[in-house]
Amino acid sequence: MLTHVLPVRSLLLAIFMIMAGSGFLSTLIAIRLEQDGASAITIGIVATAYFAGLIAGSLRVPRLLARVGHIRSFAAFVTLFSASSLTYALTLYAPMWVALRFVDGFVMSGVFVCLESWLNKKASPASRSAILASYMVVLYSGQAGGQFLLNLADNSPSLPFMLSAILLSLATLPVVLTYMDQPEQEPLAPFSARKLYQASPLGIVGTVATGAMLGAFYALGAVYVSRTGMDVALVALFTFVVIAGGVALQWPLGLLSDRVDRRKVILGCFAGVVALSTGMYLVAGNSAATIVLGGLFGGFAFTLYPLCVAHTNDHLEDDHRVGASGGLVLAYSVGAVAGPLTGSLGMMLIGPGGLFAAIGAIALIALGFSLWRMANSAPVPEEDQQSFRAHPRTTPMVAVLEEEDQPPETP
Repeated sequence: MLTHVLPVRSLLLAIFMIMAGSGFLSTLIAIRLEQDGASAITIGIVATAYFAGLIAGSLRVPRLLARVGHIRSFAAFVTLFSASSLTYALTLYAPMWVALRFVDGFVMSGVFVCLESWLNKKASPASRSAILASYMVVLYSGQAGGQFLLNLADNSPSLPFMLSAILLSLATLPVVLTYMDQPEQEPLAPFSARKLYQASPLGIVGTVATGAMLGAFYALGAVYVSRTGMDVALVALFTFVVIAGGVALQWPLGLLSDRVDRRKVILGCFAGVVALSTGMYLVAGNSAATIVLGGLFGGFAFTLYPLCVAHTNDHLEDDHRVGASGGLVLAYSVGAVAGPLTGSLGMMLIGPGGLFAAIGAIALIALGFSLWRMANSAPVPEEDQQSFRAHPRTTPMVAVLEEEDQPPETP
């Protein structure tokens, strides 16, 4: 495996540093706004701006890459992200933070497209699995480990933002100094929502619901923990455990879905989210129970997106897979835009536990839809089911990375 990964080590180092420097920002921003007395609605609006930026970036970034190339685009994106991180330390003005989070989402979309398309260029049939697995490890470990930078805010509130900017700035070095050739940006036309629904109603509805649930969690999970009496160190630990749980359960649940009707596993995950959200609502204030339930919540919630992608692919021809992935990424982002507002409304109406009441309600609706689909459609024949692949909710380039190259034609 090491021999397959070494040629792309600079790209993997870059994504680790970017995720370590940016993965904790949503938590930090929520905490900082909460400490300043901002309402849950305000915090939700700030978070929504990030996901809106992701959508805008996914639509605009490919044209920029085609015009100026990957290296210059990547350097520009990360420079903007670094400057944005420092600007948070200068002012605590919510409308300004809305604008900054939109910029963060836009440039993060660009970062993912740059790095994932580059990994695609370097991948071969023999190395694809190793590269994808390594990419997931560095992405999630950077995001999870970065949460502990929150603990440095006690003595100097601006220090985490400064460290974020430093890590982001240093992340440009492995890329701008690389000897690898830049890939050509190939246009990817995503499926429309109508085509996706026709192909797999449960796939797209489940994806939107997952985006709404995780968007709400990323926006307001730290606020929930803080308002139930836990300190910043426990907020960092809680977020770390949720992400770690999400990584740990993806493979076993995914492998199970390859052996049974995949809809049953999707149904079970939504049921798990309903049960765990109810538990999170009931145990608010009990730090040990909150952290344990949070890890299980992450396991079921994080697994839903790759399950929905796999279920959608079960209904598609191979050459439609990448386009469908693009449509599902957009569907997830649309759900994530609505999630923070839904979660903040729940917190405004019934207190901190309202976040998980809202998440549980979204999961319950998706659970009902899953039951309806299972009652009114036949399962995919076992021989037609695609193999489950765990992957992050980033860009359609991940789907390209999963594809096995066809052997070259003999001239």
